[in-house]
Amino acid sequence: MLIQFRMKNVLSFKDEAVFDMTAVTAYKELKNHLVSLPDDESLVRVAAVYGANASGKTNFYRGMDIFRTIVIDSMNPKDDVKDSTLKQEYLPYSFEKDMQNLEFSIVLSDDGNEYTYGFEYDAERIASEWLYVKSYRTNRSSAIIEREAADIELGSSVRRECEKYSSQIPDTGLALTFFSRLNLKTDIFRNLFEMIQGMVIVNNDYFEKKDTVTSYLPDVLRDNKNELLKFLKSIDTEIVDVEQGGRKDEFYTTHIGADGEKYQLNLYNESSGTIRAILIFIAASYVISMNSVMVVDELNVKLHPLLLKFFIDMFYESGVRAQLVYTTHDTTLMDRRYFRRDQIWFVQKDAYGCSELEAMSDYRVRSDASFERSYLAGVFGGIPKLKTFP
Repeated sequence: MLIQFRMKNVLSFKDEAVFDMTAVTAYKELKNHLVSLPDDESLVRVAAVYGANASGKTNFYRGMDIFRTIVIDSMNPKDDVKDSTLKQEYLPYSFEKDMQNLEFSIVLSDDGNEYTYGFEYDAERIASEWLYVKSYRTNRSSAIIEREAADIELGSSVRRECEKYSSQIPDTGLALTFFSRLNLKTDIFRNLFEMIQGMVIVNNDYFEKKDTVTSYLPDVLRDNKNELLKFLKSIDTEIVDVEQGGRKDEFYTTHIGADGEKYQLNLYNESSGTIRAILIFIAASYVISMNSVMVVDELNVKLHPLLLKFFIDMFYESGVRAQLVYTTHDTTLMDRRYFRRDQIWFVQKDAYGCSELEAMSDYRVRSDASFERSYLAGVFGGIPKLKTFP
């Protein structure tokens, strides 16, 4: 589970931005929106990030995507034509002359441990990397990786098994990624790598691409068709069946006409909102089944607010340990009936193009306050500053 994510000097986030899913203990509302950790801390299951156009909401999502991309691809070989992953993903704050390192860190949890992992890099090399693990059973923390450039120090619990491989790690590769690919007795590297790899981090276009349908819908129709049809019935699409045609990218929906007969329609002739809803349902179902994290930029696009609430409520079902983070403009659900104060975040940008990230819980807000009214009045920032157009 995601506890915290930090980034610094990434796109419009010049200064350190800290995003934290830890629940505020003093808040007593909506307890079913929380999930407990083994150390008695609680995390929120869902968080919404608001902000004006060009405030940096998408850069927040992109920062998480860059982090995941580097972890997954830093050890992948590149041909002579392509730049290294580090060079491709070197996107620092641009409005100053001296380009600095990008810095990321994340805190994740599984049933046994809490992992604190991060790294700094520029376009040419990994500048530093660190991994600390806290055991929930013993409540003890230990250093696993402490790296400065090519100098890699390994903790005592993994040193004997891993040190002989350290010299093989390139300047452009992460030690975590390298060790996760080896057949080691320790499962620390593999567990953390798989948690990061399993995060679904996508932009709003992802749910409208034909390739996304082709990639995922066939497996759902084979393994989980009944759940998909129940979902389509529950959101009142009037679709009674979905089938794959003779080609890999060919799908048909079935409707009942006024005469009681069945009629087929090419899936791509359904509304874009229906197609988007199907793909969001598939992605959310996968994330929930894997107890993972789903991060979506502009999740609300082409969705009715009640349908958006339907997807959010999937993460509140009993036994679910997955999490959803999404950016949005839509304030319809910014209401104390649907969100706790520690579930709402704001991004705003200053006059120099620097984005800042703040939580509603950073402000003194009563639990019975009108969140939407306060937000639109500018109490929390994150709204456009409109001027008269001449």
